[in-house]
Amino acid sequence: MASAASGATGWYRGRVKAVPSGDCLVIVAISSTKPGPLPEKTITLSSLIAPRLARRGGVDEPFAWESREFLRKLCIGKEVTFRVDYNVPSISRDFGTVFLGDKNVAMLVVSQGWVKVREQGQQKGEASPYLAELLRLEEQAKQEGLGRWSKVPGAAEASIRNLPPSALGDPSNFDAMTFLNANKGLPMEAVVEQVRDGSTLRIYLLPEFQFVQVFVAGIQAPQMGRRAAPESVVEPELVSDDTNGDVPGEPQAPLTSAQRLAVSTSAETAADPFAHDAKFFTEMRVLNRDVRLVLEGVDKFSNLIGSVYYPDGESAKDLALELVENGYAKYVEWSANMMEEEAKRKLKTAELQAKKDRLRMWTNYVPPPSNSKAIHNQNFSGKVVEVVSGDCIVVADDSIPYGSPLAERRVNLSSIRCPKMGNPRRDEKPAPYAREAKEFLRTRLIGRQVNVQMEYSRKVSPTDGSVVPSAASDSRVMDFGSVFLLSGAKVDNDDAPSSAPPAGSQQNGVNVAELIVGRGFGTVIRHRDFEERSNYYDALLAAESRAISGRKGTHSAKDPPVMHITDLTTASAKKARDFLPFLHRSRRVPAVVEYVLSGHRFKLLIPKETCSIAFSFSGVRCPGRAEPYSDEAIALMRRKIMQRDVEIEVETVDRTGTFLGSLWESRTNVAITLLEAGLAKLQTSFGSDRIPDFHLLDQAEQSAKRQKLKIWENFVEGEEVSNGAAVENKQQEVLKVIVTEVLGGGKFYVQTVGDQKIASIQQQLASLNLKDAPVLGAFNPKKGDIVLCYFHADKSWYRAMVVNTPRGPVESPNDLFEVFYVDYGNQEVVPYSQLRPVDPSVSAAPGLAQLCSLAYIKIPNLEEDFGQEAAEYLSELTLNSGKEFRAKVEEKDTSGGKVKGQGTGAILAVTLVAVDAEISVNAAMLQEGLARTEKRNRWDRKDRQTALDNLENFQDEAKTSRRGMWQYGDIQSDDEDTAPPPRKTGGGRK
Repeated sequence: MASAASGATGWYRGRVKAVPSGDCLVIVAISSTKPGPLPEKTITLSSLIAPRLARRGGVDEPFAWESREFLRKLCIGKEVTFRVDYNVPSISRDFGTVFLGDKNVAMLVVSQGWVKVREQGQQKGEASPYLAELLRLEEQAKQEGLGRWSKVPGAAEASIRNLPPSALGDPSNFDAMTFLNANKGLPMEAVVEQVRDGSTLRIYLLPEFQFVQVFVAGIQAPQMGRRAAPESVVEPELVSDDTNGDVPGEPQAPLTSAQRLAVSTSAETAADPFAHDAKFFTEMRVLNRDVRLVLEGVDKFSNLIGSVYYPDGESAKDLALELVENGYAKYVEWSANMMEEEAKRKLKTAELQAKKDRLRMWTNYVPPPSNSKAIHNQNFSGKVVEVVSGDCIVVADDSIPYGSPLAERRVNLSSIRCPKMGNPRRDEKPAPYAREAKEFLRTRLIGRQVNVQMEYSRKVSPTDGSVVPSAASDSRVMDFGSVFLLSGAKVDNDDAPSSAPPAGSQQNGVNVAELIVGRGFGTVIRHRDFEERSNYYDALLAAESRAISGRKGTHSAKDPPVMHITDLTTASAKKARDFLPFLHRSRRVPAVVEYVLSGHRFKLLIPKETCSIAFSFSGVRCPGRAEPYSDEAIALMRRKIMQRDVEIEVETVDRTGTFLGSLWESRTNVAITLLEAGLAKLQTSFGSDRIPDFHLLDQAEQSAKRQKLKIWENFVEGEEVSNGAAVENKQQEVLKVIVTEVLGGGKFYVQTVGDQKIASIQQQLASLNLKDAPVLGAFNPKKGDIVLCYFHADKSWYRAMVVNTPRGPVESPNDLFEVFYVDYGNQEVVPYSQLRPVDPSVSAAPGLAQLCSLAYIKIPNLEEDFGQEAAEYLSELTLNSGKEFRAKVEEKDTSGGKVKGQGTGAILAVTLVAVDAEISVNAAMLQEGLARTEKRNRWDRKDRQTALDNLENFQDEAKTSRRGMWQYGDIQSDDEDTAPPPRKTGGGRK
């Protein structure tokens, strides 16, 4: 919140947003460095007590309304200067002094007799610094009989409002339709008591004090979502209420008479984008303001629909128009139909301009591809990568490189409609012949070259026959065209088209729409006269006539074929494991790739077993979602195997129910294609002896490394570090690092030596001038935010991520925040005064601290026996030594996510060797008896077996000498930790 003078004075400037009562103001900041609603603070005037307004079936205290009205009209919407005098934690309320210009607001209120002055609070110091003057003014008002001190007989009783039931939370006697008929089109004076969302208001109609909820006609602002809360009646006062049960574009769901103003939700949902901004926009213009309401209608749930006008200087502004013009609301037809045509036209025009300017809620708005229904000059050729349904396919445009978001284009076949595939998420089963229609196209089109002639676009709603995503709530534009399969198409004799394309069409091949209609899997749409249609409409009608006469497909009198598919992708892992023997009966099993979930994971249909499974390559992994080259790997697999006939060989099932194995398409191991393109890595921990064609996979990966393709673009040939000494290995990934922080359990953070990013960030931080303390309210760090933090040990500023924050808004420079230094790995609790906002140019770079663990060994956690000693010894070897290390990356664990005290991201399991050391840190920890080797696995790769053999020599030395955890003998007696006998290999121990 902007300061009136120096931040040290405690005085701040703001604008009055709301006046809940005669002694309370809600003040918002003049400006803020952060986007969104401005910070705000509720201030109760020090040492004053105003009469209270009615709540929940009660009545006003005498002069309560007049007291609130005096303060409201005095301050609402005006700039004020204020400070907090004291606060009472038991009621979470701040008491302060407010100045309007050079006038003390408390003195103005007291001098007019609208409040009482309280001489002393419960605690010492809980009083206004102007208490003496306030008491004098109160005594003067009493003598003059002003305000609540009126000496007129019956004045107190007359000041109590006679509230209708709806104003007290019981609208059972309110007849919305009768009220509308009596007041439709008539301007009514009102005061807005609450803003529920940007386009929903709760209003007092004057002078009867009828309390009603009004939907602003013709528009709908983003919804505020729901919050978990017990059922409670909303009082006619300023409260925070983000509850909204509206469906976009539809009237609010019906409420009972006892719940009309109730908040009753069972689950919490997030607010729509810009919902809070829209609500704040409306609050700053109409909350606690005098407005003019013109009722336009009532919806079927008896909710009032009206236009709201608020004063702006000498003129009045239309709230609906202001919201739409600023991109905070959209035009909705259902309530706009209640308005006059001129008002509707203005709203439509305003929305169009907001869309063009991409304001707020229209930031990501994409206009329709063409203003005309017909599509011209959008012909292209490409390969069919997916058959969505019998009348919809996805074609990869040859003119756009694969991996680009625009490379694949969805094409709906013009003028035909096929049975719907249904929506599995909503438990909708495919319509009769839907599977057959899709399979008919799949076997003829998938992977084939086609020419596409785009013909028209139109809006399609979810109730239409075309394929539309189930999440669509409004109509959307879909593109339609004719698709021609080039020479060599697999076509049955009775499917052959009756005619060639019209002259001049430049198409040679089979019209796919004519093909599927002729087989009886689709029907021709009977267009209206003005609707666009296929350029080959007559040929489609002829094909349909042949299918009807031949009683094919949907025109057959036979019952449609029934196929029950068991979906193991949604079943339990146990059920998937139970199915494993069926897939082991044959060495290779035919399958169809139904969906590409990631570069290495797919959903497969096994026709022979009538089931769908999740399948993943054994020992081959692509980048995860949102990682570099993830989308490119998916795009490659879509072009290579999507909906293709493949063969699989299943090895096992993992704990999630995903089947692991190898997959061939046209006798080619598909994993080789990924590795050759540099879009995947081999994971040899699976066991190379269990992976078919492993030597070919390894050759493909080595080839990609040599060419530095895709994920290997930064690959550097280095040195392999053994657990004893360093040896040369041209293909080993090695990092030169320094240790920056040591944690428990053998985990530690490192920085890469010579990283230019470190020097760049340090130079940027050194150039910053960060002496000024942050202004309370203007800078409010949230959990997960990147900030600058002052580190007292070396009196320097560093980047840090906020891990924990105080409850509620920041109220003191001493409020404590827990931060994690993203470039070093250490974590501490610091006061708010040590934090500063960070420029995006500094915060954008990822953290430089990399979390690591020592490979092949287990080190006790801090709370376990010898855990503290192990951490201290590891610190002595690494952090305190100041040495440079070589870290050989053995494994990368990306499953951990965020761990308290350990930052985020992957954990590298490394063998750590100091540049001047003879043995690794891993071996040294075992030698001191502060760690033990990991247990063996029968599928261990050879390099892991060799490493464990070497490390066990150091562990045996600690056992013999009874060092550390071995002081009382062998601790590995539990079945869980006992390693099985090692496998007999040429170089291993027996």
